[in-house]
Amino acid sequence: FFFFFSKDSKESSSFFTVNFDHFQILRAIGKGSFGKVCIVQKKDTKKMYAMKYMNKLKCVERNEVRNVFKELQIMQNLEHPFLVNFWYSFQDEEDMFMVVDLLLGGDLRYHLQQNVHFSESTVKLYICELALALHYLRNKHIIHRDIKPDNILLDEHGHAHLTDFNIAAIVKDDLKATSIAGTKPYMAPELFQPVEGTHPGYSFAVDWWSLGITAYELLRGQRPYIMRSSTPASEILQSFHKVHPYYPAALSAEIKSLLRKLLCIDAQQRLSSLSELQDMDYLSDVNWDAVLNKQVPPGFIPNRRRLNCDPTFELEEMILESKPLHKKKKRLARKTRENGGSDGSPQVILTILIFILYLIWLTFINVNLLGHQQKRRCRSCLVNESQGNWTHGSHVFLAQHLQTDWLNSKC
Repeated sequence: FFFFFSKDSKESSSFFTVNFDHFQILRAIGKGSFGKVCIVQKKDTKKMYAMKYMNKLKCVERNEVRNVFKELQIMQNLEHPFLVNFWYSFQDEEDMFMVVDLLLGGDLRYHLQQNVHFSESTVKLYICELALALHYLRNKHIIHRDIKPDNILLDEHGHAHLTDFNIAAIVKDDLKATSIAGTKPYMAPELFQPVEGTHPGYSFAVDWWSLGITAYELLRGQRPYIMRSSTPASEILQSFHKVHPYYPAALSAEIKSLLRKLLCIDAQQRLSSLSELQDMDYLSDVNWDAVLNKQVPPGFIPNRRRLNCDPTFELEEMILESKPLHKKKKRLARKTRENGGSDGSPQVILTILIFILYLIWLTFINVNLLGHQQKRRCRSCLVNESQGNWTHGSHVFLAQHLQTDWLNSKC
């Protein structure tokens, strides 16, 4: 069985089974390290969504199982105007699927690559919209940890939406996260502090640093600090103290002041809350209720006559993918016929046993970690520095049963 919960009023009273056949696959629009994203249409409602699908075996090979379930656990409890919201989740023998809002405006990385010039007023609105999202996440005790142009999607009207909770951390009771996670060029200085005994830890301020780096990049077309994923942490720390970001004369004094506050090396002095942002004179003219209700028109509106993504994603799916999604139904039916309709082959049984042992091991590790968390700082659960990380109303019941379903399906 495949469980999902819907935000639709007609379906919200109970759980229903859902599977791959409930959706029509239209085209591929993105990919990550071990999964892809495509546009789908739900056959009964005709509503369009984005579907993220991840290969199960690759998840295990790359030790991403815990990460996938954590992302699902986080997203099912979130709903906000400036987030990419979660709708359904299910699986089959090969893949896990997450169905989320479809935003056709493309991500900010795509538009930067298209040499779009973002005006100061446009970036100012993005900062306000994303600040509201960060405020909401803080109230949910969530540090996103991977804010960057790649993870900010625009809707058809040009409003910003934060996506990809793949490496997000949950922190409570004034505890701090301690593991190093994120995309290096957007990671705050405190994430690179040398580990001597106990890591000093970090909190919500790291997301506001990332927001500052992103805003700077949108305004200038380049980041204030030059670094790559391979740059050593010691070299990165030196650059923070030796390199001073350049602010062109064309930028207003007010936006420069805001960027400096966001890019403060000292996390204690950094602008890192919605209230601090709202107190700035530069934003005294902002109607925050209008921003929250998307009543402030963005300065940049994506081209509605085309799909704002790299067209090679669809070509790769059609030509290079050995197991294309649009042929999944026929492929699985043929596989069942070849196995004589049996689901009890030795390979399947062995794989299920491996999954059971793996998840028992994870549970044992989690129990030990929880004991340490009461005495020490909060640990986050995954390190991920990839440049290509991705993309509601469900209950914890969904995650629990989805994890159980994984064990009962083929891989």
